[in-house]
Amino acid sequence: MISINWKPNKNSSIPLYKQIVDYIKEKIATGEWSISSKLPAQRELAERFEVNRSTVVEALDELKAEGLIEGKSGGGTIIVNNTWSLLASTPPPNWQSYISSGIHKPNLSIIQAINKFEYKENMIRLGTGELSPELFPKEMMKVVLDSVGDKIESLGYEEPKGSLYLRQIISQYLKKYEINASPDSILIVSGSLQALQLISLGILHPGSAVLSEKPSYIKSLHVFQSAGMRVKGIPMDDQGIRISEIMNNLNKATTLLYTIPTFHNPTGIVMPQHKRNELLEVCEKARLPIIEDDAYRDLWLDTEPPLPLKAKDKNGSVLYMGTISKSLAAGIRIGWLIGPEPVIERLGDIKMQTDYGSSSLSQWALAEWISSGLYEKYLEELREKLRVRRQVALNALEKYFSDIATWNKPSGGFYIWLKLKKQISMEKLFYLCCDNGILINPGNVYDFSENLNLRISYSYSSLYDLENGLKKLSQIIRLLN
Repeated sequence: MISINWKPNKNSSIPLYKQIVDYIKEKIATGEWSISSKLPAQRELAERFEVNRSTVVEALDELKAEGLIEGKSGGGTIIVNNTWSLLASTPPPNWQSYISSGIHKPNLSIIQAINKFEYKENMIRLGTGELSPELFPKEMMKVVLDSVGDKIESLGYEEPKGSLYLRQIISQYLKKYEINASPDSILIVSGSLQALQLISLGILHPGSAVLSEKPSYIKSLHVFQSAGMRVKGIPMDDQGIRISEIMNNLNKATTLLYTIPTFHNPTGIVMPQHKRNELLEVCEKARLPIIEDDAYRDLWLDTEPPLPLKAKDKNGSVLYMGTISKSLAAGIRIGWLIGPEPVIERLGDIKMQTDYGSSSLSQWALAEWISSGLYEKYLEELREKLRVRRQVALNALEKYFSDIATWNKPSGGFYIWLKLKKQISMEKLFYLCCDNGILINPGNVYDFSENLNLRISYSYSSLYDLENGLKKLSQIIRLLN
């Protein structure tokens, strides 16, 4: 996707359209914008450049006249030449063809837009699955880093499975959840996403099928699809994935089940213990391995959730993923994967081939957070703050959405799964919200079909923005037919 972080100088004697022409020509000439790249729509260009649409049209017309761009029927405006290709008999490489033939699939266009708009100033982020900067434990982090600084003698590469010291601490920490995992069965990864990537590369085969809840966070990624696998959605009820539907969708191509049984993303559902037991029993009989994503476990707000599936796993059929990204800080980029030692050895070897190990400093920091007891103290404070945020969001929904939507009250995690009562275009709603300074996460990015849901997060925006953003969102929804 073409990125634009420039605006014409309105105080310059050079006409605005000419400045835009020169800017685009420079990007094309230097190869930053390659042949076959698609320019943003005229409306979006006008917004980026902060000029009238007529100014953009004038600039594009001149670039077309020079043979640099071309309008494609139904395909927008494409870069077809650069200044060198117009002068030389041998055309330059068509990088776009390389991009389109790459193995890893691009994100959905709306997800790309979300990733871009999250860093736009003054945008109210109502769907962001991350802790607010207001919740960052600055003083505690200073204590941790000061302590770590006195202990570190080197920041060299760690062993393939990660820091033994950190793995020992995680092994001990997880006993509170009745997970008995030796340090040898733990792999330190750079977040849960890397764990999924390693699994897709290391132990699955192209053409296989991965079962998952419908909707699911995994649908917003292409981690399995890019490795040549299919993700098949299994419907949910108010207690999680429908186990009978798992059996109906098993075939020779089915490789494993990916599930988020605790504070599910995006619905917030918690699978009860009896259903967890049933799920384990069914998957063990079918010899279907499970990936358990437990990213939100520490973020319970009412009562502690049931034990992880891994706690009841007697046959090594569950690969268990944990992370610090949701509960402490996304930028630390440390998570862990627990499984049978041969699997962990295999994935550790692949990790060494991809990044040669996660950040040593982050591993030291996490080890200090947990071993010092500060992490548990911090979680108690964080839960109280998240309870306040959840209530602000629920109050705003009751005030502004009671006649146009239904929703759940989550018992933990970050998300409220909102369902609109009237049929509207969710894509139109998304871009209209963006135009009005509100960023939402439409439910279709987590589903395997269109829906009328929104994932509302109470974890990121300030309390004022949360209330004001939901008010504005309800007003925009009411304007749409």
